[in-house]
Amino acid sequence: MRYRILGNTQVHHLDGSPVALGGARLRALLTVLALRPGRAAPVSVLVDEVWGDEPPADAPAALQALVGRLRRALGHDTVFSAESGGYGLAAEADDVDLPRFERLTADGARALEEGDPAKAAVLLDDALGLWAGPALADLPDPGPRAARAEARRLDARRLRLAAAVALGRAEETLAELGALCAGHPLDEPLHALRIRALRAAGRPAEALAAYESVRATLAEELGADPGPELRAIHAELLNPVAPTAPAAPPVPGNLRARLTSFVGRTAELADIRADLETARLVTLLGPGGAGKTRLSQEAAEGVAPNWPDGVWLAELAPVDDPAGVPAAVLTAVGARKTVLHAAGAEELRAADPRAGDPAVRLAEHCAPRRMLLLLDNCEHVIGAAAELAEYLLARCPGLVVLATSREPLGVPGELVRPVEPLPAPFAVRLLAERGAAARPGFRVEDDPEAAAEICRRLDGLPLAIELAAARLRMLTPRQIADRLDDRFRLLTSGSRTVLPRQQTLRAVVDWSWELLEEPERAVLGRLSVFAGGCDLAAAEEVCAEVGASGGAGAPDVAGVLGSLVDKSLVVAAPDAGGEMRYRLLETVAEYAAERLDDAGDRAAAERRHLTHYRELARRADADLRGPRQRTAIDTFERESENLRTALRRCVALGDEQEALCLVHALLWYWNMRDLRTESRYWAQEAAALGPDPFAEPVVPAPPVLTRCTDAPPPLDPDVLQEARRGVRLVQLASMDHEMDQWITPEALERLRAIASAYRPGLPQTCRMPGSLWFFPVVLTGDHARLQEVLDVTVRTCEELGDEWELAAALQMRANILANRTEWAGDARADADASLVLFQRLGDAWGAAEALGARGEAREKRGEFALAAEDFTAALQYAEQLGAQAQVTLLRARLAAMLLEMGEAERGEAMLREILAQGNRAGIEARPAARLFLTMWLGRTGRIDEAREQVEVMLAEFTAANLVLFEGFVVGVRAWLDNEQGRFAEALAGARIALDRAQAPLSKMVAPEMFAVHMLTAARAIAGLGGDENLRDAARLVGAHDALLPVGHFMAPVQAEERAEAERVVRAALDDAAYEAAYAEGGGLRVEEATALVRRDRKN
Repeated sequence: MRYRILGNTQVHHLDGSPVALGGARLRALLTVLALRPGRAAPVSVLVDEVWGDEPPADAPAALQALVGRLRRALGHDTVFSAESGGYGLAAEADDVDLPRFERLTADGARALEEGDPAKAAVLLDDALGLWAGPALADLPDPGPRAARAEARRLDARRLRLAAAVALGRAEETLAELGALCAGHPLDEPLHALRIRALRAAGRPAEALAAYESVRATLAEELGADPGPELRAIHAELLNPVAPTAPAAPPVPGNLRARLTSFVGRTAELADIRADLETARLVTLLGPGGAGKTRLSQEAAEGVAPNWPDGVWLAELAPVDDPAGVPAAVLTAVGARKTVLHAAGAEELRAADPRAGDPAVRLAEHCAPRRMLLLLDNCEHVIGAAAELAEYLLARCPGLVVLATSREPLGVPGELVRPVEPLPAPFAVRLLAERGAAARPGFRVEDDPEAAAEICRRLDGLPLAIELAAARLRMLTPRQIADRLDDRFRLLTSGSRTVLPRQQTLRAVVDWSWELLEEPERAVLGRLSVFAGGCDLAAAEEVCAEVGASGGAGAPDVAGVLGSLVDKSLVVAAPDAGGEMRYRLLETVAEYAAERLDDAGDRAAAERRHLTHYRELARRADADLRGPRQRTAIDTFERESENLRTALRRCVALGDEQEALCLVHALLWYWNMRDLRTESRYWAQEAAALGPDPFAEPVVPAPPVLTRCTDAPPPLDPDVLQEARRGVRLVQLASMDHEMDQWITPEALERLRAIASAYRPGLPQTCRMPGSLWFFPVVLTGDHARLQEVLDVTVRTCEELGDEWELAAALQMRANILANRTEWAGDARADADASLVLFQRLGDAWGAAEALGARGEAREKRGEFALAAEDFTAALQYAEQLGAQAQVTLLRARLAAMLLEMGEAERGEAMLREILAQGNRAGIEARPAARLFLTMWLGRTGRIDEAREQVEVMLAEFTAANLVLFEGFVVGVRAWLDNEQGRFAEALAGARIALDRAQAPLSKMVAPEMFAVHMLTAARAIAGLGGDENLRDAARLVGAHDALLPVGHFMAPVQAEERAEAERVVRAALDDAAYEAAYAEGGGLRVEEATALVRRDRKN
C-alpha cells in the first residue's frame, strides 16, 4: 500500500485504487503512524497526537478501538502491536509520501551538486508531485513537523528551479521565482537564484533591480547587508565577463509548447524516458482519450537534450490514406526539400529502386542524425506506420521512434508501454484544474463525492474528464455525475482547436469502432452484456456468433478478443487466482451496448449470458459442500455482478423457471456470506413470477427427491412447485429482523398454513431451502412438533444416505438442544457427529458451524475453557473461507468466554473491535457483541457506559424490529436500573421483558429468559420495600428456581443476580417468612407468576 500524508491522509493500493477510510480520528491515527513507518509509538504519544487537548475518558480503550477500525480498513497485519505497548504501521519508509519526498529531494540535490541537472529535475518533479495539499492536514495540531515539511518543500522547489536554470530554461522559471520571493522576502538563497535566472534569461537590468530590492528589504527588516552569495552575484552583474564562446544554438525539433498543466504520470514518465535509452521503438498503447499523445510529448521533452538533431512530432491522425504516411512524416521533420549530399549518397540512391519514394528520402534525412521521432496516432494506418518504422530503424542507427497507438505496431524489437487511465487521486486533480479553468472558483472539495464519481465512471480517462470539466460552466458536479448514464450526449463540448475526433466523447469511441472488422464489432457489442468482466470461457460462449439458421458459426472468439485487447478496447488483467479476465471500460461498454441494440443482437446475447451464468451457478453450488468450497465461494464472489445481472434479466423477462433455478443455486452461497438482504430480495422477485404455493387451500407437499438445480429448466411440475415453496420459505427465514410482521392473527394463520404443507420426513425438508420449514413451526409455538421435526429429519437423512444433509441436521439439532436442556438428547454428541461428517466431506464452513454448536453446548454447561477452545477452532475454519459474518460472531462468542475465564482485558478489546466494524460486523455478531459488552460493563460497575450501550441497542433494534433481542435488552436495562436503585423503572422494564420472553421464537432460542426476567422483577419489588412486596419478591425467587428449564446451568451473572435477590429479601424477612413465601412461589404457574409481577404496587 501507499500512504499519503502530504495533504489529506489517503491510502492507495499498488494499482492506484483508493482504500476507504473512516472519519477524522481514524485519519489522524493513520497520519501519526505513517510519520513513523515500521516503528511503534507509545500509547501516550498516540493519544496525545490523535486527540490533542481533548483526550477521551478512557483513552487507551478508545485508542484500541480506533486501531481495530484501522486494521479492518487496511488489513489486520498492517498495524502491529509492540510488546512494550503502543502500535506501529507495518510499512517501509518509501511507502509513505513524506519520507519518499525527503529521499527524492535529497537525491535531486545530490544530482544537482554532481552536475546532472536533467536527472535532478526528474527526481525533484517526482518529489513535488507527491504533494496534494498542506502537510499532515488531518492532525489536530500539525505543529512543527508540518512546518519542517513545508520548509523542505520550499527547498525542493528552489532546487527544481535551479535545475531548470542549469538546463537553459531560465525564462520559464521567472514567474514562479517572483512569486516565491514575494512570499519569502528574507530568503537570500532564493533571491540569489532569481537574480541568476534573470541574468541567464538576458535581463541584467532586472537582475540588478532585484538585487537592490532585496538589499533594501534586508536593511529595513533586519538592519543587515546582503550575504556573501548575493554580494558575489552583484559583483558579477556589475562586471560581466564576456562570453568565451557563442551560445549553443537551440535544439532543433517541432514540439509545441503545451497550453495546460500536465497532471500525474510521474512514474510513467520516468519509465518511458528509461525505455528510450534502451529500446529503439517504444509504443505507448492505450484506449482513446487515455492521454497517450500528451504523455509522449512530455516524455520526449524531458529527454530532448539527449537528441542533438532534435525531437520531431509526426501527427498521423489527419492522414486518411496509409500510402501517405511516409510523406506526412517527411513533411513533419522538415525534410521534404532536403537533398542528400553526404558521402555515399549517390550510391545509396542507385542501390535502392525506391529512391524517389518519400520513405527513402526520409531515411536519407534521418540516417546521419541522432533524433527522436514521435509517430502519433498510428492505429488507423497501423500497417503503414509499422512498415515505415521498421524501414527507418533498419537504415538509421541514430534514430529512436516513440509511437502512440491503440494497438501495437508489431515490429521486431518493439517495447510496448501500456497507458492506463489516471489513478483516482490524479483524475480528481485533473478535474479540479480543468474545472477551475472552465469555471473560476470551482473546487472539488465542495462536493468530493460527486467529483470522485465523475472520475470513476469516466474510467479515469483524461479526455473524458476534460470534457466533463467543460460542462462545469453550466452544471454542478452532482448534476454531471447524475447524467453520466447518457454520457455521449452530455460530453460534447471539447476544445475547438483539437481534432474533430477529440471534441466529443462519442467521436473518440467512433474513431476506434470504425477501425474494427465486422467480427470484432460483433464480439465487442456482445461483451457489453457482461457486468464486472468475464473469463475466456464465458466470452467464447456468450460472444459466439449464431448463424441465421440457428447453427453456430465459427468465429475465433479468443482470437478476436485478443485483437480487441491489442486495440485497447478490452482491458485484460489477471484476477486474484491468476486467470485472465476481460472487461470493458464503462464508456466503451455503453457505446458497445448501443451498437448491440443497433444490430438487433441484444436478446440473443443476453439469453446466452443468462444460460452461461445459470449453469456456472449450478456447478458452483454443488461445490459449496465439499473440498472445493473455497474455489466455489471465489467463483460466486468474482462473478457476483454477472449473476445479479442474469437475475435481473430473467425477472424482467418474467422467466419464472430460470429465476427459480438461479435463486436456488445462489441460496447457500448467500447464507454462507450472510447476504440476507440479497437473499430475501431475489427470493421475493422470483416468488412474484409464479403462483403462491401456500395459498388456501394448501396442497400438502409430496415427497420430492430432485432439487430444482439438479438439471436446467424446464422443471418437472413437482420440482417446480417445490421450488416455489422454497423461495417463499427463504422470504420468511430472511425476515427474522421483522418478526413483528408475524405476530398478527392473519400472519399466524399464514404461518400455520405454511407449516401444514409439510410433514416430518419428507426428503426435501432435509435440505435447503425445505429445511427452513422449521421456522413456521417455531413461530407458531408448536415446540413439540419442532422436536419431532428435528429427530425425524436426522433419521430421514440417515435412511437416504445423504451425508451432508445429515451433518447439517445434526448441527441444527445440537444448536436447539443446547438451549433446550429439558429435551431428551445430547447437544455435544450431535455436534461431535456433525463435525466428523463435515470434516470427512471437506466442508470447512460446516465444520466451523459444528464446532460453534459444540462450543455453545459447553458454554451452557459452564465449561467456558472448553467452549473457548471450540470457538477458537471454529474461527480457524471460518477465517480460511473469509466468512466475515461467521468470523465476527465466533469472535464475539469467544470474547464472552474470555470474560468468564479471567481474560477480561482481551475479551473486552475483542468486543470493542467487533463493534468498531459497524455494519460490517454482521447482522448477528454486532448485537451479540454489544449485549455481551453491556453485561460486562454492568458487572464491573461501569453503569453509565453500559446504559449508553443499551440505548444504542434499542435504537438499532427499533430500526430493525428485532423483537427477540429487544426483549433481552429491555431486561438488561431493568437489571441496570436495579443496580442504581431505580426500582420502579426496573419493574416496568422487567414486565416488558417478560412479555417478550413468551414469544414463540424467544421460547425456542432462550427458554430460560422468562425465569431470568422474573429474578430482575424480584429484586425491583424487594427494592420498593414493604412487607408484602418483600414476600412477593421471595415468591418470585422461588418461581425463578422452579420455572428454569430442567438441567439449566446458571451463568455467573445470573447466579450473582439470584444471590443478590435472595440476600436483599432475607435481610428484611426472617427465615421462616422467607422459606414460606419461597415455597409458595415454587408452585406458581407461568400465568400466576406473571400476574404477581404485574400487581399494582406502592413503594
